[in-house]
Amino acid sequence: FLDLSAPASNDLLAVQQMQVLGDMHTRRPDVALFVNGVPLVLMEFKQPGVPVKSAYDDNLTDYRDAIPQLFIPNALVLLSNGSEAKVGATYAPWEFFGDWKVIDAAGTRGAIALETALRGTCDPAILLDLFENFIAYLERPGGLIKNVARSHQYLGVNAAIDNLHRARAEHDKRLGVFWHTQGSGKSLSMLWFTQKVLRQVAGKWTFVMVTDRTELDIQLHGEFADAGAIPPEAKVHADSIAHLRELLAADHRYVFTLIQKFQPSKTERQMPVLSDRSDIIVITDEAHRSQYDTLALNMRTALPNASMMGFTGTPLIAGEEQATRAQFGDYVSVYNFRDAIEDGATVPLYYENRIPELQLVNANFSEELDALLEAAELDEDAEGALAREFGTQYTLLTRPERLRTIARDLVSHFVGRGFSGKAMYVGLDKAAAVRMYNLVKQAWAEHLADLRQQHDALPELERPWLASRIELMETTDMAVVVSQSQNELKMLDDQGLDIRPHRERMNREDLAE
Repeated sequence: FLDLSAPASNDLLAVQQMQVLGDMHTRRPDVALFVNGVPLVLMEFKQPGVPVKSAYDDNLTDYRDAIPQLFIPNALVLLSNGSEAKVGATYAPWEFFGDWKVIDAAGTRGAIALETALRGTCDPAILLDLFENFIAYLERPGGLIKNVARSHQYLGVNAAIDNLHRARAEHDKRLGVFWHTQGSGKSLSMLWFTQKVLRQVAGKWTFVMVTDRTELDIQLHGEFADAGAIPPEAKVHADSIAHLRELLAADHRYVFTLIQKFQPSKTERQMPVLSDRSDIIVITDEAHRSQYDTLALNMRTALPNASMMGFTGTPLIAGEEQATRAQFGDYVSVYNFRDAIEDGATVPLYYENRIPELQLVNANFSEELDALLEAAELDEDAEGALAREFGTQYTLLTRPERLRTIARDLVSHFVGRGFSGKAMYVGLDKAAAVRMYNLVKQAWAEHLADLRQQHDALPELERPWLASRIELMETTDMAVVVSQSQNELKMLDDQGLDIRPHRERMNREDLAE
């Protein structure tokens, strides 16, 4: 029906005010784009100054009901009032219509948003590429959900495809890093990249999808399964070290695994080669987080000829960026936090300074410290060591009284912020995290006891709010989550902290999942 390899050879037709007959109504959409008689794009326009959302509310929703046959072969919908333009999937709710940011990878933009959207989606080659490679149908409890790529996904995936061709020509195993922040649709970008490679790049490819968290592993596998990329009968989700080896020894298109499953067996002294194929592409989520330790070396030993692509939702921090580039190469696509906020894909992040910053209230601190050291009659080495120990920012930040103040504030803020949700405390190191857990637990018990006392003292009709806060506190769980390291038991024991129950819980719940 459509010649996808030679877009210009198709019969391309744009029709204005075409009459469409429904079962009970007749409608005239503003513009429909046909390729060989198939209506792939519907456009609806409003006059300048009229909100573009009215094209959705007043026209598109009506067309969906009155002339549903027009939407059966539809690829995408474009709505505009001349200056603004929104692109969305066939039956997408309004909040999933978004701007098409740029025309091409060079960042070219039109004079107005409508020109950018038209040239960025309706150029024949782009439109047929979107139609073939950038639409996904996901199984959801309410039925199929249709997704069309946004501009950063479309351009990012195609940049990665270009980089794959370059890397193969140069015998480079590094395929680059996607920095796509929260709300960017990373899983769909992975899906569209892998599916386009399978369709268009010669080779019998296998994609090893690697994460370092059980919930991410389950979510990613589920997304690909819901999209139909994995046949229902395919058992390609590694559930053990042995199962991972079975999957890699076979010829699957996809293998999903935790990086923790790249380990030698109990009878092996070192990690063996599990596959020497060169048509394996390892795609790692959160590429900067777990890629330089023993497990990562095990993975590279197991798959010595595999190519590596990284995805991350956060920018690479100083000190990690060079190591990440050494493993994965340079960025192939960047969709940062500001981009996501502008697109409405994530909410803005606001900073509230709840506790005063560290400040030196004793103007004579330096002189008094010198006098104390002089009176102690320490030698120069001991003086230097003592000054370094008590003059560091770490010591000031982790003062017990400061941490207790933070713990009390954390509890009161969490309980009284007016909604029920999660919270995270990020410590300077493992010791700070465990210490804060203990302090929050203590402050939690004190605050709960205080709320119960207040609740019992109130008249019956004034108790519901405090009762809801008490229930929140009684049902909230708290856990320490830290990565493993050598000598962590001794290091924390020396500071009077016990990480054993926390480590046991982390291991137990990882295994349970």
